[in-house]
Amino acid sequence: MATLSSVSTANAETREAVTGGIAWAPCEEEPSAECGKLTVPIDWSKPDGPTVDIAVARRKATDPAARIGSLVINPGGPGGSGVEAVYGAPGSYTEELQRRFDIVGFDPRGVGRSNPLICSASVYNQMPHTVMRSQADFDAWNAFTKKLHQDCRERTGPLYDHVDSVDVARDMDALRAALGEEKLTYYGISYGTLMGQMYAELFPDRVRALALDSNMDHSLGVAGFLTTEAIAVEDAFDQFVGWCEQDPSCVLHGKDIRAIWKDLLAKARRGELVYPSTGQKMTELQVIYNAALGNEGPDWRTLSQTINWLAGGEPPDWVPPLPGRGPVEGDVAYLPTAILCQDYNLKVRNYAEYAALMAVNSKLAPDTRYHPYPTDDMPICMNYPTTNPPHRLKYTGDAPLLLGNSLHDPATPWIWSANAARQLGPKAVLLTYEGWGHRIYGKDKCQTDIIDEYLISVKVPPHGTRCAVGTPEENTLKRDSQSHKWPTDRLSWGGPVTALR
Repeated sequence: MATLSSVSTANAETREAVTGGIAWAPCEEEPSAECGKLTVPIDWSKPDGPTVDIAVARRKATDPAARIGSLVINPGGPGGSGVEAVYGAPGSYTEELQRRFDIVGFDPRGVGRSNPLICSASVYNQMPHTVMRSQADFDAWNAFTKKLHQDCRERTGPLYDHVDSVDVARDMDALRAALGEEKLTYYGISYGTLMGQMYAELFPDRVRALALDSNMDHSLGVAGFLTTEAIAVEDAFDQFVGWCEQDPSCVLHGKDIRAIWKDLLAKARRGELVYPSTGQKMTELQVIYNAALGNEGPDWRTLSQTINWLAGGEPPDWVPPLPGRGPVEGDVAYLPTAILCQDYNLKVRNYAEYAALMAVNSKLAPDTRYHPYPTDDMPICMNYPTTNPPHRLKYTGDAPLLLGNSLHDPATPWIWSANAARQLGPKAVLLTYEGWGHRIYGKDKCQTDIIDEYLISVKVPPHGTRCAVGTPEENTLKRDSQSHKWPTDRLSWGGPVTALR
């Protein structure tokens, strides 16, 4: 077991704040993996103050003789569990990566097993509808969020105000040190990219390799955030419609899909649309959620079947749960959205500003109208501090960085990765997958091999590298070829995760 004192590169903050390594033992839920805890300060500016335990899991390298070190991973969210990502690592990462690295995941502070952000269900369930229609709605949200954040702060404890991605990046450096690594090797997806970006800024000389898949853009204000998201979900929906028009296996093939979709939105706005499996009335927001979630994998077949079902047709082969926020059962609700609120300033001054933003979104996205994730999250950020204000990234390290994105990502638009790469400078290389969906690793050989090679050898491809869909190139790592079926990634950076599980 490595202790912090054995790592000469640990900085003063980390050295003072973290006094030991990680005691590993078989995970109760998954005995083939090892679990442990890392104790870090709640407030990194007060290293001797109260602490929080960060839950960690790992799977050791399958070939100790070929082992390079530890690969730290994070699946995104906010609210995604790195511990559970380690449990599922054999189906998510190539055999070559598993051979060469201990795969290590953590539940970020405020998430899962690491002192989750919780609120009283009785308060949470008073939440107004997240799409506002009037100044009265805005005023109701203003009053509700004061009550909500006070309750969540009391329920969660002092950690409630210390969960931004800078805090997490400092935790990652403590984890690096506790693992005995001089430099960090990291693969982050979606919201996990923001943690990696903050790490690159804070600890540029401790980066070995950062592979950032489907990036956040931390330079965006509320208007830029909403408009780029609206354009992205509209583009993804366009891609889905194009597939359905060309593929006879689409249940809506030969029909006017956009007209059917707009009719569903209109019915939902009038309160006339019922979710067939539950009998609950659907809001327009809940209908639009399907356009985002159905394009994350993408899972166009289920999306087409769901639209057909909502329009009175047969149920889909797999019936998705009613999307969006809703009342939770039990005593507590889980609020990972608070993490987003600390990293992005999504506040608006009044309903007039909100309505103007939504009108722009509707013009940019005539079919989908707006993106459901930030629209569902925005009001929750009222009366809550943004502790890691949006800013342009700055990276001064020597290690090359690899960023990747699909052209048609409904959750983290390609332009976000392009912007992040530009801000990080010439050491950052952007890898473009000319396909669909959220997360590019594992979808085709080309980008999977490039990411593997970077993590293993710290070799980046040329600037401007693009991977076509279904590339037939020989596997550069000569591993056994496997065709993994990748399910729809239902956990996005802003997905509606509400209840403790």
